[in-house]
Amino acid sequence: MNHYTLEVEDSALETMTAFLRGLLEKGIVDALLVPRHTPGGDNVVQALFTDPARLEGVDPIAPVLPVNSAKLVSDLTETGAVGRLGAVLRSCEVRALIELVKLKQASLDNVVLVGVDCLGTYEMNDYAALAASSNGNLSTDLLAQATEGHLAPHEGHQFRVACQMCEYPVPRGVDLALGVIGLDTANEILITASDELAEKLELGRETAGFPPKVGGDRGGAVDRLVAQRTAERDRRFAEFRQRVADMPSLLAEFSRCIRCHNCMVACPICYCKECIFRTATFDHASAQYFRWANRKGSIRMPTDTLIFQLTRLNHMVSSCVGCGMCESACPNDLPVATIFRAVGEKVQALFDYVPGRSLEEELPVATFREDELTSLGERE
Repeated sequence: MNHYTLEVEDSALETMTAFLRGLLEKGIVDALLVPRHTPGGDNVVQALFTDPARLEGVDPIAPVLPVNSAKLVSDLTETGAVGRLGAVLRSCEVRALIELVKLKQASLDNVVLVGVDCLGTYEMNDYAALAASSNGNLSTDLLAQATEGHLAPHEGHQFRVACQMCEYPVPRGVDLALGVIGLDTANEILITASDELAEKLELGRETAGFPPKVGGDRGGAVDRLVAQRTAERDRRFAEFRQRVADMPSLLAEFSRCIRCHNCMVACPICYCKECIFRTATFDHASAQYFRWANRKGSIRMPTDTLIFQLTRLNHMVSSCVGCGMCESACPNDLPVATIFRAVGEKVQALFDYVPGRSLEEELPVATFREDELTSLGERE
């Protein structure tokens, strides 16, 4: 992969749009999945384009994430993509997609992955409120901050918890990447591409060295942002581990769970095709509830909230990429993202596994080794 600078004309967003339009116009892809503003301007959603002339209102760095688009790429490729698909994704979406490919629920055949630097995202209602009061300048404001790597939310608002503690603002393992952190985005955008794609896209002069020698201090800016987010991650993990030391305290974390399954539906890698929680297994006979109540004196209703959460942890915590869609979807604001990431950190360290790092790394949940327990003990 080589690095190129793309000269900004008019604005960074318009330059990005023109660049992405070129993927369709030059026949590099037949369809392009990319975020665009809704007509009302209060949200940004993924849209599938086939006509380059329709590529308007596109904003790949807008600070909102309605869904983790790995699920959308799964929908578009699992049973065979029609033509070559370009997918514009953030880092957490790329990493979730890699996990889905390993789980045979998505395919990268005939897919061009286009990664974009992530500057942070707001919860959807916060974004809508801010969009109404900022005249659509949310992305422009963040681009201005990206040069130094100090990204701050609007006063009175916060980025999503998952974004506050995400150590991966820059996507990896993609075919093309659009970089803005550490650059003077009024003048240039960084493009990372293979020789083949660079030739097709008619990219200009290649930059030298790595981190690439562009107008700003990209390496330093990225390092500062990662350090800030890592510190926040460690703080949240320490708080969680201090208050959760046994089963009763873990149960307390999920005390507001109503087993609505929103977190499961929103999660990009909750992967079971036949989910036990979508069967009649937990639709108990009426008399059963009374028997339990008679035996214990009282029972919580609805039942099975903790087993639901623990089953999810057991199934997919080794693949959790920390996108936080679970927490965003929770109607009762449970700290699901922090819980899953804190537990995931320990589990992933045991297996020396980083979800979404590489297609070549085997999934711990799908791999058995005879010496596994011994090797895990040695790591501890």
